[in-house]
Amino acid sequence: MKLKIDWSYIARVFTSLFTVVGGLVLLSGAYYLGFIGGYRTGSKEAIDQIVSSMEEGSDTVEELDISSVPARQPVVESQSPTWTGPQLWEVMNERRVELGVNPLSTRSELCTIASIRLNQLLDLGTLDGHEGFSKLSDEREDLLWIFEKYNLTEFLVAGAETSQEAVFLWENTLGHKKLLDGGEYVWGCIYAQSGFGVAITAY
Repeated sequence: MKLKIDWSYIARVFTSLFTVVGGLVLLSGAYYLGFIGGYRTGSKEAIDQIVSSMEEGSDTVEELDISSVPARQPVVESQSPTWTGPQLWEVMNERRVELGVNPLSTRSELCTIASIRLNQLLDLGTLDGHEGFSKLSDEREDLLWIFEKYNLTEFLVAGAETSQEAVFLWENTLGHKKLLDGGEYVWGCIYAQSGFGVAITAY
């Protein structure tokens, strides 16, 4: 007996299978795209639309409307460090004590010099290699007595994000660690703004 094959029936079965599988793939792809879209916009609205559409039997991406989903707003981070002179002063003195030397005491005349130097650096927008400090006693006769009374040293820092990082830079930069472990220094003052720090020490 010869087996008769109904090719039209087989074709209909395969067509139905391809339709079902294709629909599932399309819906999965739509759900994935909707999920990514919802994640990137920071909203669950796109995902809710996808789920709702799937429950209703939608099988096309075109039926999804995500135009109303608000775009995620970019996060704007402050580009200017906000650590201050008092913060830097505190961290610096804490580190001096940890290294076994005395904390520095403040002198107002040293703060005058630190303030002047900080303003010079802010105007320049960069460090000046202590050039302004070395010229200060010549350019400002009213400050000459300070340079004659004390042995002064200037320490500069720039680019740190926090006061702790600024102290770390001092400690790990050639010649600057003396600010932190120099027991000969008795007095000092620190001014800082916009990522620049000036420490004036004296004995």
